[in-house]
Amino acid sequence: MRILMLGGTGFVGRAVVEDALARGHDVTIFSRGRSGAGLFPQVARLVGDRDGDDYAALATGAWDAVVDSSAYVPRHVNNAMDALGDRVGRYVFVSSHAVYPRRGVAAGSTEDTPRRAPVRDTEELLEETYGPLKVACEDDIQARFGERASIVRLGKVAGPHDPQNGLTYYVRRAAAGGRLALPGRPEQPVQLIDSRDAARLMVRLIEDDRGGAFNAVGPGTPITLADTIHICARVAGTEVEIVPVPEQDAQGTFFPLIRDPAEWNVMQRDPARAVAAGMPQTPFETTVADVLAWDRERGTPPLKFGFTAEEEAKALAEAK
Repeated sequence: MRILMLGGTGFVGRAVVEDALARGHDVTIFSRGRSGAGLFPQVARLVGDRDGDDYAALATGAWDAVVDSSAYVPRHVNNAMDALGDRVGRYVFVSSHAVYPRRGVAAGSTEDTPRRAPVRDTEELLEETYGPLKVACEDDIQARFGERASIVRLGKVAGPHDPQNGLTYYVRRAAAGGRLALPGRPEQPVQLIDSRDAARLMVRLIEDDRGGAFNAVGPGTPITLADTIHICARVAGTEVEIVPVPEQDAQGTFFPLIRDPAEWNVMQRDPARAVAAGMPQTPFETTVADVLAWDRERGTPPLKFGFTAEEEAKALAEAK
């Protein structure tokens, strides 16, 4: 099948291209061409800038499906749909579980959970606007494509090439072993999906010509934050002692995966519909091992969040 990828050299988009190529599909990438130039040399590339409304490269060509992994505001999807016209069969949109309310949602929530109200009067991506802007994008795609729209609502994604390095922090820290300061609750649920599982779902939706909305999230029974850290250590061949420390010890530093207890239920969504549609569930140990290998291969560059060695030592000393 002919698949057009809007974006495709980053994280999830990269995984989609890899999966589609492995399945024998003909892929074209539309992007700004500023990064990932060495990736996928066998793939046709079209250059354009969505932020600058430059879709001239899409004036010709036809595809069985488009996977849109780089749209965040309604202008992006509407301009893309206008540029493509009737020359694309299915529209697969990479959305987010941020379309749902962060609080007041029961554990095990499904795709039928009411979404937040759409936002169209801003393009500023803030915590309070990101999800509602994605809702507006979903609405516009479904209005135009109907049953030919496939909406994939990503949960927290992990895997190699993750630019946010969420799981990477704990993989790297657990690999060092020893006492580990955690400014969060060890019992907090964690629900992570491997980027390659999400990619497999998207390509499968195209292959099966399946529409609708799907929660691309990790297993329905999530593990805890403590489990996450101990699995990271076990994969790395080390042992850790988790030492909970007061949140103020983080000194305003962002710590990935840690959520307010009032939001824990959003880390326990139901993936059943996506699994039934063909989404695999890679063992978490495999994801951890691949992230560890990727991080070491790239030379373990500095991360922009979490404790420094000095900050953690101070927090651990005060926790005695």
